[in-house]
Parts: sequence; C-alpha cells; structure tokens
Amino acid sequence: MTARPIVLFARHYVEMVVVMLAGMFLLGGAALLPVVAAGMSLEELRAEAPALILLGMGLSMTVPMVWWMQRRGHSWAANRAMALAMILPAVALTVLLATGVEEDIGTLLGIEHTVMFPAMVAAMLPYRAEYTQGHERAVA
Repeated sequence: MTARPIVLFARHYVEMVVVMLAGMFLLGGAALLPVVAAGMSLEELRAEAPALILLGMGLSMTVPMVWWMQRRGHSWAANRAMALAMILPAVALTVLLATGVEEDIGTLLGIEHTVMFPAMVAAMLPYRAEYTQGHERAVA
C-alpha cells in the first residue's frame, strides 16, 4: 500500500473505533437504566450476571458499528466480518466464564476490549480494497 491507502485504512479504523466507543457508552448506558430502576447496583449486576455484561458490551459495540459501516457503503461481507470480530471475543470469554477458567469480570472485560482492537484490523484486511478508498458509495 502506498501512503494514501494506508491513511484511508487508518481513517476507517479510527472512525469505526469512535462509533464503537460511542455505542458502548450510549447503548451500554441505556441498557443499564432498567437495572438501576430495579434498584440493582452495577456491582450487584457484575456479581449476579457477568455473562450478560460481557455479551451486552459486545452487542452495544457491534450494533452501531454495523449501522455505521452500512451507512458508509461497506459491503455486507465486510459488515459480517466486523460483527464477528466484535461478537466472537464476547462469546469466547463467556465460555471461559461459564467453564470457570476465568471468573473475574474486570479481567474478562479487559481482555474483551483488548482483543477487539486487533480483531477489527484482522476483519478489515480481507476487505482492504473497501477500506483504502473514500466513501463514494456512502448513503446520503
């Protein structure tokens, strides 16, 4: 890749990270409203439903990511690859939690977030032609 495609690839990546983080805060925060309304603290939720937190976190980042990518004109194949890169870490960590390999939700969330960043790049590489161009196909 020459400098321009690398810059475009990096821009797409950063753009998606921003959307992912916004989704995590907005959707994740909204998902906690019923928990708070029921009188449960975040610590109680972490203790009683850690798998729900892991999967909810993955979902709250995946939904806006797929929406944004579709809006920006990316193919469904690239969308599926990115969705898998976002959801598979949450599912794998839920398995580790369920089998008792790791039970600390803080550690699992740290791993989930750490793994997602390189997983996103890995999901982008097979579709680099899409990520090294502008958004000419983007929905108005």
